[in-house]
Amino acid sequence: MSEQKRPRGQEFRYVDFELTPQGELSCRYALDGETFVERFDLAPHGAYDTAAARAAARLVWLLAGVSYYKTGAPARIVVEGGLSALERDFLHQLYVEGLAEFAWRSGLDISDVEVTGEERSVVPVPAATDPARPLIPFGGGIDSIVVVDETVRSFPDAALFVANTSDVLFAPIEDTAAVTGLPVLRARRHLDEKVLASRQRGYFNGHVPVTGVLSAVAVLTAVAHGRGQVVMSNEHSASEPTALRANGTLVNHQWSKGLDFERRFRALLAATVTGVDYYSALRPYSELWVAERFAGLTGYHPVFRSCNKAFYVDPESRLAQWCGECDKCCFIDLILAPYLSRDQLDAIFTGREPLEQPRLEGAFRDLLGEPGRTKPLECVGDEGECRRAVLLAAARPDRADNPVLATLVGYVEATGLPVPEVATLLHAQGEHFLPGAAS
Repeated sequence: MSEQKRPRGQEFRYVDFELTPQGELSCRYALDGETFVERFDLAPHGAYDTAAARAAARLVWLLAGVSYYKTGAPARIVVEGGLSALERDFLHQLYVEGLAEFAWRSGLDISDVEVTGEERSVVPVPAATDPARPLIPFGGGIDSIVVVDETVRSFPDAALFVANTSDVLFAPIEDTAAVTGLPVLRARRHLDEKVLASRQRGYFNGHVPVTGVLSAVAVLTAVAHGRGQVVMSNEHSASEPTALRANGTLVNHQWSKGLDFERRFRALLAATVTGVDYYSALRPYSELWVAERFAGLTGYHPVFRSCNKAFYVDPESRLAQWCGECDKCCFIDLILAPYLSRDQLDAIFTGREPLEQPRLEGAFRDLLGEPGRTKPLECVGDEGECRRAVLLAAARPDRADNPVLATLVGYVEATGLPVPEVATLLHAQGEHFLPGAAS
């Protein structure tokens, strides 16, 4: 079929959703008469036949639509069944800011998007949950590992939430989850096959705020299984955008991991279902803070993996080890280098440590920030903490002869770009929603 991109669509519609007592959720959408259905198989043995679960399922329906809207990216969105003013405002921001990267890469401007639907009054539904039984969305990287370690000290009856888009499980997540010793509640996400064939069908395609979608699925899972907290692992620097602009806003690859999304989603949740708190346990902390704590969790070092090539939907395309050269590999290596030895990181990267490869100097300079350029569109920390990580790593005796770090130190000093103090990066900073503490 032709790969020629179609013009923008005319209208995207939220049609309806259905949640069965067995935990099967179907979300239906339409673009100019073409229909899409996304299905979720949720963790079994939950109380899905309740008003609270159905209210939470509506949140999934609202957020999951973003994957289907982008196929045609029309200016008009219609939600069948109506919207509250809060829901309308939330969706508008989800599309304009959450799809800014998609719009930038596609050469589109969707700032004209209008979300419409009849006025709908919403009364929050109470859920039967226990706040002492948190649910922790888990991806097997250093952030969620540190959150598990911190959370179980106060709440030993915690569980992990793992979402999958494939029938073949992701080995890094499974191996790392096994180390935690916690039970796992799973959700299997079935994207409509037409979206998976976007290139062949000539659809627009690109990045969506997937963490937002999975946040809603985690909330539904928590409601159905009586768990009163959804504890995310999104740190302080996730809120930092790039210098790119689209839709009249700055592009942030991690928008649905950022503070603005967290604040908006918490408000939407509070107006929909009570009895479930949603917050990021890492919101006030830097990636350097996370790395310092992860360095001591040695049981996870042989099994964790943050290389995105380990998480391709197609199992045949997945790498069984760190690739050692992508932006994410470079960032994880850099942020851990102040706290782990050269030998430890060589073992983690199985001989592919990025800092030992001079050809990757340019990738590291992107992480540090370069005048006239922008940081990678990836889940990486902010440029200031990367600059501090370079200086800390280069000061280690076992890195004295590392040419990449020596060059990067010279670059940091020559540019004169600001370098945050260690004390700032290793203490709480900024607004957050951690329970029991003032923001």
